[in-house]
Amino acid sequence: MNNTDLIIIGAGPGGYKAAVHAAKKGLKVTVFEDANVGGTCLNVGCIPTKTYVHSSTFGEATERQEQVVSALRGGVETLLSHPNITLIREKGVFSDAQTVNGITAKHIIIATGSSAKVLPIPGADSPKVVTSTELLALKELPKRLCIIGAGVVGMEFASVFQRFGSEVTVVEYLKECLPMLDSDIAKRLRKLMEKRGITFYMGAGVKSIDGSSVLFEQKGKEVSVEADCVLMATGRKPNTEGLNLEAAGISLAPNGTIPVDEHFKTLNGQCYAIGDVNGRQMLAHAAEMQGIHVVNRILGIEDNIRFDIMPAAIFTNPEAALVGPPEDQLKEAGIPFECHKAFYRANGKALAMNETEGMVKLCCEPGEGKLLSAHIFGAHAADLVQETTAYITLGATLRQLRETVHIHPTLSEVLIEVN
Repeated sequence: MNNTDLIIIGAGPGGYKAAVHAAKKGLKVTVFEDANVGGTCLNVGCIPTKTYVHSSTFGEATERQEQVVSALRGGVETLLSHPNITLIREKGVFSDAQTVNGITAKHIIIATGSSAKVLPIPGADSPKVVTSTELLALKELPKRLCIIGAGVVGMEFASVFQRFGSEVTVVEYLKECLPMLDSDIAKRLRKLMEKRGITFYMGAGVKSIDGSSVLFEQKGKEVSVEADCVLMATGRKPNTEGLNLEAAGISLAPNGTIPVDEHFKTLNGQCYAIGDVNGRQMLAHAAEMQGIHVVNRILGIEDNIRFDIMPAAIFTNPEAALVGPPEDQLKEAGIPFECHKAFYRANGKALAMNETEGMVKLCCEPGEGKLLSAHIFGAHAADLVQETTAYITLGATLRQLRETVHIHPTLSEVLIEVN
């Protein structure tokens, strides 16, 4: 029977980053992947959608998507050609807690990611209904696009396809879009998107899809919207089918995820599960850092990765981004805090860029104390949140942020202009 130091099932962001990190540290690694390397993010997720965000027309977007994805996939293939890594192009299946496809290892990491979840409603199997994967494969721009769900995926595609010229309608069950984002900022972003022509139906529960009609209930009334294409943007489900987890002594949680401890070890005590499959933080960069942390644990290396401080971004136009709990959540938890705001319209660089729509909200401990969170919408919001993430990770105060010299003129000055 073949042996290796580490088996990784899945070559998405978490899997391939863990493999490369382990290989560089001298471990012999075997990676199983039965699809394209790079996972959802590279092939049908965050990378293709960003090419759409930065393309002027639908035609340009579809062409650039293929070029960008191909180039990046080739880069991952190169990384996985490290002499300490063996990439096996097949699905990894457990036969026991230390054996996958006839290969044994003391350590096994499950990094199989997730796939789009479809609402179990009548008509969900209609050819007009697509997930983000099929939407990115369209060669013809839909005249009317109805998006079910106003989370990150729904909002990004709404922004992009409206700009390309589609008539976009968004139907969302919750009262507001982007529930992880500060409610004030989420509302401002939605209102801005409405001004640009996107129609939102909030607090609306979809009942069925009949031909080209999406039927839903809002405030006790039945409403229908006509669409040439319907995007299901209703969350994701972990990919655990066919792994034979029972043979490894691994049971799933009621929501289908693999339960793990604070170091991402499964409850059988022998394997690890990272990324979307454990459901902790369904973000590519979270999967990457979880993989690095697991390899460090295997090697006995201490690290100080703060998984409780996890920035995220929504690449609408303009962007939105966040790190730390929103104001509402801090209030509910009874945590003493101050809230400080600033607006892009008062920033010189924003005016020069003609990007005056935007707002920053920083929460800190009273007295300009330790920074707790940053929620932002506006041009380059993700970059600004990344700066505040560093401050929060290091336990810095709002006063220390204010006393840090910022280049003029830059958008980042808006962070020290909060009042």
